[in-house]
Amino acid sequence: MAKKADTKVALKGLDAKKHETSFAFGLKNYILLIAGVVILFIGYICLAGGGSDDPAVFNDSLFNARRLVVAPILIVGGLIVEIFAIMIRPNDKKEAEPAEETAE
Repeated sequence: MAKKADTKVALKGLDAKKHETSFAFGLKNYILLIAGVVILFIGYICLAGGGSDDPAVFNDSLFNARRLVVAPILIVGGLIVEIFAIMIRPNDKKEAEPAEETAE
């Protein structure tokens, strides 16, 4: 009879625990990931263009400051934001609360 009571207590202990599923990243991480993708997208848009319709004519707009300076800075900045968004630790509510110890 004691064996059944022990298993009921053990099952009650399992039911008392919340089975929460958690994501790998927090909300802050996802916001930073989206911001990094937007910065990368803007950088690649700045990099586009500068071509010539006639292959016999050279177009000097290929070497303007937007394509040589601004676009690479935006792309590298977007990559840095992406790495930071992946590496930053999400704020867990579990870590902020003190652990409750039960004495048996």
